Amino acid sequence: MKKIFIIMILACTSCSVKGSSGQETEPTSYMQEIEHLHINDRNYIPVNYDYQIGMWFPYMHFEDYMYGKNSSEFRSAVHEKFLSAQAENVNTIYLHVHPCGDAYYKSEIFPVGVYLNGEYDPLKIMIEEAHDMGLSVHAWINPLRLQTVEQMQNLPEDFIVKQWTENPESHFAEIVNNRWYLNPAYDETINLVCSGIEEIITHYDVDGIQIDDYFYPTTETYFDSTAFSESGSTDLAEWRMENCTRLVKSIYDTVNRYNIPFGISPQGNIESDYSTQYADVRLWASEKGYCDYIIPQIYFGFKNETCPFARTLSEWESITSDNVKLVIGLGAYKLGQADMWAGVAGENEWLENPNIINQQIELVKSSTADGYALYY
Repeated sequence: MKKIFIIMILACTSCSVKGSSGQETEPTSYMQEIEHLHINDRNYIPVNYDYQIGMWFPYMHFEDYMYGKNSSEFRSAVHEKFLSAQAENVNTIYLHVHPCGDAYYKSEIFPVGVYLNGEYDPLKIMIEEAHDMGLSVHAWINPLRLQTVEQMQNLPEDFIVKQWTENPESHFAEIVNNRWYLNPAYDETINLVCSGIEEIITHYDVDGIQIDDYFYPTTETYFDSTAFSESGSTDLAEWRMENCTRLVKSIYDTVNRYNIPFGISPQGNIESDYSTQYADVRLWASEKGYCDYIIPQIYFGFKNETCPFARTLSEWESITSDNVKLVIGLGAYKLGQADMWAGVAGENEWLENPNIINQQIELVKSSTADGYALYY
């Protein structure tokens, strides 16, 4: 039997919608209604490991091995990169398929990513190469981050988010530092995110879905002032945390319908997760129903004056329950560089200690964590 995935974008000038407060808002001219009719009849059995050793493949590097390449050249480059990952004992890779409101796969919802200009499907090729090597593949997305202002201007008019950005009455997306971001206060934006995730799952043999630490892009009040005033809430920080949790819960429910894991990779500094991102990581890491695994980005040295590695690892162990797997994100990209944010004691640690990542891996192995992941 055949899977069916239907997306309907409807013009609606006479309907009312419900905002984050649950109350009806003014009619809009760009209502989006999305229906999913799917028969989950895949014979594919997801590949996942009890002890996860992961590696991120960020979109910023796609320019090196995707842009201007044909399918054979891309496949060859991907093969070599995955072999290098295996050499570091990696068993799980996180592929950045939806970084900026775009798609590095065949999508009916989002426009193609800027580094893909070849006539091939990069996600299909990466999955084929990874699975041939026994690697687990988790599709990594940024739910809220969109295109820059200039990029948005050049997108096709049928892109639903572009319609939102061009409507002065819409507050579904706002600009922060010359880039658009979805506002998680609205059901419409959360539905769009979940529809994009479901599109990936129903069309590709991915083994999991992961989001990282791009939640609220600013602490400034202008970003969501309209939605906040309409909500009736009086505590902005608490309200924003509730919005992020609603987004996370919706993604979790979407992903788990397909019996694959959903992971979150927040900042390593727990207090910053709350004060700058409005990410309730204590809740997500401790209670069932928000994520299956959590990967805090503990990109700190042992001598970091704010978040020394060993202490920060212990803090994450203390807030993560048995309901959620704890995988530790390691900042391998810092090797050989000065760390200007580590304080005087830790500034040169990554320069002076070339063995620091190996030492961190050994500490993780002796902890209660369920694995680690490398970011280069």
